[in-house]
Amino acid sequence: MSRRVLLVTHEGRPAAVRAADHVSEHLHQAGIETVRDAAITATAADHAELVVVLGGDGTILRAAEVARAHHVPMLGVNLGHVGFLAEAEPEALPDVVARVVARDYAVEERMTLDVTVTAPDGSVSRGWALNEAAVEKGPRARMVEATIGVDGRGLSTFGCDGIVLATPTGSTAYAFSAGGPVVWPDVEALLLVPVAAHALFTRPLVVDPRSVLEVEVLPYAEDQATVWCDGHRVLDAPPGSRIAVRRGAEPVRLARLTAAPFSGRLVAKFHLPVQGWRSRREQP
Repeated sequence: MSRRVLLVTHEGRPAAVRAADHVSEHLHQAGIETVRDAAITATAADHAELVVVLGGDGTILRAAEVARAHHVPMLGVNLGHVGFLAEAEPEALPDVVARVVARDYAVEERMTLDVTVTAPDGSVSRGWALNEAAVEKGPRARMVEATIGVDGRGLSTFGCDGIVLATPTGSTAYAFSAGGPVVWPDVEALLLVPVAAHALFTRPLVVDPRSVLEVEVLPYAEDQATVWCDGHRVLDAPPGSRIAVRRGAEPVRLARLTAAPFSGRLVAKFHLPVQGWRSRREQP
């Protein structure tokens, strides 16, 4: 059976287009068919063994939608800014191609979120996220007026700029910017992080992955809220809506080229200063 790889790139970045040309040429030379899809259509990953993403985290998150639907692992090459979800930097592109040809990579599963919004009229809309579901205020509202709860028990009511409901993978994205903790991706947990909340009890929450995080948009809220799933899939939440977030039924699969610890990635991506530290191997 012939081999097929889906290439997804940010067509607005010349470096990403050149990288995609390079990868496509060398995979073809190895007898591997490539499908190139900037629009990331639903059928793009049909019969693909791997999705290679050339871009930043935004491109990877968009590609995750089709990769997840087809149960295909993704391998990201960072051509963006931080690139937390990417596995390799541009200078490693020749090695990436060689490892893809040899099928020399491991696959790990990252938990996702299933998001349900139940409107006051009983209508239900659903979405999912790899990083986070962010509840944000509407254009006419000064803030989101909401009650948060866990497992059917209300915890606190407050006004805020937003509420981030995240996975450990998403803890280094929007949730981190809002003051949430960094959670190692192999820790199974759900996070809730209020954004600029007007209340005393507004600390981030980290809960069991079997729990259900809930946000109720109060009936007297000034405007409907919106729920952004990974920043590009949106659900409306009118006043009186209840938003429920639970562990996703379907994970996203990431291809890994090294077994390097997450702590190393954290230091490298955030350019953290580390002084006076010696590894155990270096200690006398």
